[in-house]
Amino acid sequence: MCLAIPSKIVEINDAMAVIDVDGVRRECSLLMLEDPKVGEYVIVHAGFALHTIDEGAAMESLRLLREAAAMMDDKGTDNRERSA
Repeated sequence: MCLAIPSKIVEINDAMAVIDVDGVRRECSLLMLEDPKVGEYVIVHAGFALHTIDEGAAMESLRLLREAAAMMDDKGTDNRERSA
């Protein structure tokens, strides 16, 4: 299974972008997008921005991902406490 994370374009250099997710920045290719712009949110998979999404959908997806990660952290803490 693959999980594509909504990312915000913060810089464009030719066919490459710098994207940001919660302060983590990476590069990705923009070759699959027609007219990308700084400030847009994109879905990135395997280093390629596949399509743009609106900011509201991006924020909701990121909220759900943070919530799922927090739940996994809580489960990990519970398991470590039990084995100690």
